[in-house]
Amino acid sequence: MKPSILLQYVLPHRLLSRMVYWATRWSWKPWKNFLIGQIVRRFRVDLSEAQTPDPAAFEHFNAFFTRSLRPGARGADPAPDALLCPADGKVSQAGPIRAGRIVQAKGQDYTVAELLASDEDAVAYANGSFVTVYLSPRDYHRAHMPLSGVLHSTVHVPGRLFSVAPAPVAAIPRLFARNERLVCHFQGEHGPFVVVMVGAMLVSSVSTVWSGLEIPPYASRVMRRDWRERNIRLERFAEMARFNMGSTVIVLVPPGVGEMDAGLAPEQAVMVGQRIGSVR
Repeated sequence: MKPSILLQYVLPHRLLSRMVYWATRWSWKPWKNFLIGQIVRRFRVDLSEAQTPDPAAFEHFNAFFTRSLRPGARGADPAPDALLCPADGKVSQAGPIRAGRIVQAKGQDYTVAELLASDEDAVAYANGSFVTVYLSPRDYHRAHMPLSGVLHSTVHVPGRLFSVAPAPVAAIPRLFARNERLVCHFQGEHGPFVVVMVGAMLVSSVSTVWSGLEIPPYASRVMRRDWRERNIRLERFAEMARFNMGSTVIVLVPPGVGEMDAGLAPEQAVMVGQRIGSVR
């Protein structure tokens, strides 16, 4: 195993992530302008799409990282049967879930039950479809709804904070089922679906539109919240959550609800709102 991968196991994941959380909210102009400038230049961030295109206008680095887009910068596929991409980024893997197992990378997989932290919740998705979208530092870091749905519950699953860059994903077994994450269960017109916000090293903070900051605090046990009495309905393509820094979004749909397009390929660039599958 490469030294860079071995290092993933020994680094203090949560401590480093806490330090980055506060550093990216420091509003001292020389500091935040330096960080923003580094990311814009290194990753060639296209700020022409942003509602605030001036990098110096952001209050702090996290405001830049979670920037909104100008109206019309993204659009939803107009086909009524289209299942939409939840985030800008690249496809890590996509396709059928076979006997309850999800492909992580070549030679690596994990179970739906592990990802959702529930054998019972996993039953509906045992032979469904999935897509995993990796968000790089240059991407738009808000997640949008792949389908319309009513929020039923969220499950905050404790775990590690391994990097979700391609090399660790290819090398670390069951990475997405081991990292801290927020599992969001929705009930759509055709049945249930799940959107999972997976945290990662240095970029493990998650906020939702219905409750604000969800992670941190980091969990010490699986924490489930029932939202059905609030009747929180989000339309297809509506913003649902954001990474305060970036990471990975995973969408699961049961076989009776829809399926991912067969043409989705690893490393394929995707954008919020584009068609990645179809509703049955």
